[in-house]
Amino acid sequence: MPRKIPESDALTAALLFAVNPAGLGGVVLRSLSGPDRDAWVAELRRLLPDSAPFVKVPVNVGFDRLLGGLDFAATVGSGKPVFSTGLIESADDGVLCLAMAERIDDGAATIVAQALDTGSVRVERDGLAEKRASRIGVLAFDEGIEAEETVNAALRERLAMYVTADMLSEMCHEIRSATGRRRAAFSRNDVCAARVRLDDVTVPEGVLVLLVQTALAFGVSSVRAELLAAEAARTAAALLGKSEVGDEEAALAARLVLAPRATRLPAETPEESPPSDDATPPDDAPGDDESPSSATSLPDEMIVEAVRAAVPEGLLERLAGDRVERQAASSGRSNEKTKSRWRGRPVGVRPSSDLTTSRLNLLATLKAAAPWQTLRRREEPGHAAGGQPADNEAPRLLLRREDLHVNRYQDSVETSTIFVVDASGSQAAQRLAEVKGAIELLLNDCYVRRDQVALIAFRGDAAETLLPPTRALARAKRSLAALPGGGATPLANGLDAARELAVGVARQGRIPVIVLLTDGRANIDRNGEQGAERAGADALSAAKVLRAEGFRTLLVDTSRRPRASAKELGAAMGARYAPLPFADAASISATVQSKVA
Repeated sequence: MPRKIPESDALTAALLFAVNPAGLGGVVLRSLSGPDRDAWVAELRRLLPDSAPFVKVPVNVGFDRLLGGLDFAATVGSGKPVFSTGLIESADDGVLCLAMAERIDDGAATIVAQALDTGSVRVERDGLAEKRASRIGVLAFDEGIEAEETVNAALRERLAMYVTADMLSEMCHEIRSATGRRRAAFSRNDVCAARVRLDDVTVPEGVLVLLVQTALAFGVSSVRAELLAAEAARTAAALLGKSEVGDEEAALAARLVLAPRATRLPAETPEESPPSDDATPPDDAPGDDESPSSATSLPDEMIVEAVRAAVPEGLLERLAGDRVERQAASSGRSNEKTKSRWRGRPVGVRPSSDLTTSRLNLLATLKAAAPWQTLRRREEPGHAAGGQPADNEAPRLLLRREDLHVNRYQDSVETSTIFVVDASGSQAAQRLAEVKGAIELLLNDCYVRRDQVALIAFRGDAAETLLPPTRALARAKRSLAALPGGGATPLANGLDAARELAVGVARQGRIPVIVLLTDGRANIDRNGEQGAERAGADALSAAKVLRAEGFRTLLVDTSRRPRASAKELGAAMGARYAPLPFADAASISATVQSKVA
């Protein structure tokens, strides 16, 4: 009885990955740790050949451990450089398993991506230049909860298949319901046989065209995705004992590789009305053999339906919102990373002879010196031949200034978001209520990111700091709820108060972010006197002073229609300008999150 591909896409992904890990790049397994995920990994381990390594990489892996480098103990013992094997090389012809892949450093993700592209790792450090084979497949455990918590984009693009928690649940249901009669009961021997057949499997040109057309129809712009889909189809054919990819394998590959990358659904093609009986073709109409078919410009219907069915429900509707959320998560975020010489998370080492401003990394210094010991001893007067110490002299390590290496650190800097709110009479009661609602949403977001928030309101003839920088969400909401409205608009005073508070925040080592919500109309100058012309000039002057400080700023134009005065004020501040006609609280919140960078 011929074998069939399992109904469960999760099981199919494990099968294809076991057959062709390097060709498919890998699998993103987006699920929290649990029995379903463990069952999938166990299935993969059951299918992989005994000789295939399965190497686990911790989330905080260093470059030395990942790439390999100088083996200090062996180098000192032998007197010549000895290379240690890195984790990527250890996984050659097998699987590199990335724990908590959504948290892996971008530098480490880039190294893994380069290994996937080239099938090798190249190490040029510690006086060594080595290139080692590393044809690997990557299993990336993605335990992110929010949309922005996901695997590095460059690495994710190189991994052919995505397996979600829902797919794992369906897989376990299929396994339990089909015990003893599983159609997916491929064995390790079947996988090994498919590996042997893989090189002989061909992909017809027509199938390639269909995959490319399907990718275009579903808005998949990456050429790499189309190549991975072709490789997945070839792998499925090898698993089924075929020498050529057919429509069934093409549809399977499109479902597994292209569907998760879809950004739109293809337009429905209108049905052609049947020709009338008395209709006759024109004299210059081509014959049947020469008639171009509209189907040649569209992907095969079976493949389209396979991809359409595999697109997660609601995915396309959430794409626009997810993009805004990802932009928001990357902007105005607390704990921004900055370079530091003395404190923070170690992110590597660098050569430096200046130990007054940086910390010495002893191990890196010794590793840099170790390969040169034999040569240096030969140059030392009074030493025996061969670079060995004399009999009456204890061995010692010869260090030079160029051996010194210091630590590099990445420090976390907190962000303080300062809301500057126009509470004057030009902000009608309903409009001020919308602004309050937007700020409350932003306060919730700041609390999640552990940002500090501050609130300044200006009305009448002065500006007032209602809330100094704090993480107390309840206190911030109480201050916001008590914010009165009405009166004149001392816009310049509001900007001056924002600048003073931002300067104080910066002196405390935090990053200030100023969000000004106003319609841009000023009618009270710095001296408390009325007059729109003088008040507007003072506001522009205060905005230019604020810009000179170099603070990150955003102006949200809360007027019913975008105003030239607000846009001019934003330009003077050097702020990003966001006009929000007819905006409600949610749209104001989304715009602030996406615009602050």
